[in-house]
Amino acid sequence: MSGPANRTASTVRQLVDFGALLAFMAAYAVNRFVRGLEGDQALVQATWVLVGASAIALLVGWIVEKRLAPLPLLAGGFALLFGALTLIFNDPVLLKLKLTIQNGLLAAVLLGSLPFGRYPFKYLLESAFRLTEAGWRGLTLRYGLYFAAVAIVNEVVWRTQTDDVWVAFRGGLWIASAAFGIWQVFFIMKHLIKDEDRDVEPASPDPGL
Repeated sequence: MSGPANRTASTVRQLVDFGALLAFMAAYAVNRFVRGLEGDQALVQATWVLVGASAIALLVGWIVEKRLAPLPLLAGGFALLFGALTLIFNDPVLLKLKLTIQNGLLAAVLLGSLPFGRYPFKYLLESAFRLTEAGWRGLTLRYGLYFAAVAIVNEVVWRTQTDDVWVAFRGGLWIASAAFGIWQVFFIMKHLIKDEDRDVEPASPDPGL
């Protein structure tokens, strides 16, 4: 794809990805505050929407980009798996654990790669831009710590707070991740190899599914 076309496709995919999360939150609000269901059952009912929206997001991502970007694919796969388990066992705890397991796995892979000097982001993103070795190491460390923090905070929130608070936290996490992605652009530009002449787009660590 050309530059503008690639940016357009990326924007469409991101909107659809985040749309899956927004659809889930809207479904929870309807079931919780309009239908009057308890929080756990409102979460289970909203999971039907999450599973459907996640499948649509993956399909649209494939259509507009002719590929499935690694992070949305991982998040979408986890959403489908844990969403299905939540519906099968009628247990919203499984949906809450999805965020912990997904981010914990990403943190382990990224932080575990640092001692070996083999940075997963380098192989995933080098087609988008090229960084110095220090840049790849720093970016890997930053995202690894972010994912670890999300896994820990999610565990604290879902174990100590109500379902309403957890759903609000999930929405707030999307905003925080977008801000984190924008913040990393400055680090990337600092370590961008000088002969590069490419636009750097913010890479949110939360695809929203």
